[in-house]
Amino acid sequence: MVDILLIQPPVQDFYLTAKRTLPYGLACIASALRQYGFSVGILDGLAVSKSRPMAYPKEMDYLKAYYGRPDISPFALFHDFRRFGYSFEHIGKTVRASGPFMVGISSLFTAYSDMALETARTVKSFHPKCITVLGGHHPSALPKAVLRHSAVDFIIRGEGEAGMPHLAEALRDGQNPAEVPGIGFRRPDGSYHLNPPAVMDSLSDYPPPALDLMPHHYYRRKKRGGSAVIVSSRGCPMKCTYCSVGASGLPYRRREIDAVIGEIREGVDRWQARFIDFEDENLSLDRDWFLRLLHEITERFGELNLELRAMNGLFAPSLDETVIRAMKKAGFRTLNLSLGTTSAVRLKRFRRPDVRAAVDSAIGFAQKEGLKTVTYIIVGAPGQTAEESVRDLLYLAAGPTLAGVSVYYPAPGSIDFEAANRSGLLPDHFTLMRSTALPISDTTSRLESATLLRLGRILNFLKSMGSQTGIETGCSRHSNSDFEHARERIGRRLLRPFFKTGEIQGMTPEGEIYSHRVSGSVSNRFRSGLNEIQAFKENKFDDADLNF
Repeated sequence: MVDILLIQPPVQDFYLTAKRTLPYGLACIASALRQYGFSVGILDGLAVSKSRPMAYPKEMDYLKAYYGRPDISPFALFHDFRRFGYSFEHIGKTVRASGPFMVGISSLFTAYSDMALETARTVKSFHPKCITVLGGHHPSALPKAVLRHSAVDFIIRGEGEAGMPHLAEALRDGQNPAEVPGIGFRRPDGSYHLNPPAVMDSLSDYPPPALDLMPHHYYRRKKRGGSAVIVSSRGCPMKCTYCSVGASGLPYRRREIDAVIGEIREGVDRWQARFIDFEDENLSLDRDWFLRLLHEITERFGELNLELRAMNGLFAPSLDETVIRAMKKAGFRTLNLSLGTTSAVRLKRFRRPDVRAAVDSAIGFAQKEGLKTVTYIIVGAPGQTAEESVRDLLYLAAGPTLAGVSVYYPAPGSIDFEAANRSGLLPDHFTLMRSTALPISDTTSRLESATLLRLGRILNFLKSMGSQTGIETGCSRHSNSDFEHARERIGRRLLRPFFKTGEIQGMTPEGEIYSHRVSGSVSNRFRSGLNEIQAFKENKFDDADLNF
């Protein structure tokens, strides 16, 4: 039995990256609640290996035209839509058995908000007297949309650590919760009471996350040890139009380095964590602070051969040779770099600086240190053309980096979200606010966005072939698995029609080769552009090179 149960809901999507779903935010809130004397549990609705295929939601039927048939080739996108996580019945029974007076439900992403709301309905069904609270980015950005649902009693906007303990106290003591930081609720007359988002004024005033409540067994990486997530700073001072963080009003703050090191120590010693992902919005922005953090990690954990990652992306202008060398020593093996686009017009529209020179330098320094890089571009934004995105892909093709193609989606709370709403570009359903749904069809069509995704797959496959094809990118990948060898053979075979006509083919599990639906003009423009890049121009891609 616990006073408060915090829940991470199940998810429905085409794929799930488990190492990015650790319920770190709930662990931080749980720790703050404990500090106020409450007993707390975490129910991670994603901490189960089983998933099941399901029919596409009705509003996503249009995606069948772009994802279509099963494909076992390296150029595959998505096929099965799946449900990940525990059943709602299991969640309901667990809540009832735990007997909390309050349940907090994480609703981080608008695309998954339907699952959070269904979790709230389930809680009310199995434990009717329980108070339900939704927190996270979705209720912070769209509070009234959440409070329209009768299964939700309260929302907490902003940072839950600064709001949830005060709400729990008010409910326990029978006080009016109207002054709770970040609180939102329905008044008896049907109107809404909404306080400004809650803010943690000083990060050092809050205890470390309650890591003991997380299901570490589920997040172990087979023989490679456990996984951990750390957030060493909050907020972001940049004001990119497509991002909701800079527009949220939350200030940029850094934690004390000793606190971060202490958290790593607990993860390493108690949970055998060997993979650590920093989920900061802008990890390396403060160069001196970041260098001190890297130095401490190296000094204290260097013998453990930790693998560090910053999967939210790194701002290249903050990375110089000294920083990258320190990252290598601390345990970074891959750098995720944010480019955005090479288009000056689009960068102005996004309110982003041109970071090409910094990206090129970072890639060069990383290659010198033996680090891999993945450089991310945005495609399919309103006003952005497929021709611009082809130029971005060709820019990445010319350098020793893998390409990360991110399909634009309107993030609630961002400047772009409001602009898309005014322009009538928003999808009709919250579930479509995700990249996999190809949500915006404007100056780049959905067909063109899907084609750009496949071209990114083709480019990375060519780079992974490395010296085998004469393309010296530094990104070659060698695998001993039969599966990877089979995929490479299939990929080589399917490259032939692409280099001859721009056709992009796939292969079913039964071995049938078929053509994907793509934009021929986009595919051929990219194919022609590859032939103008020296590394690809020198490679003739004849039948000997692409032998099946």
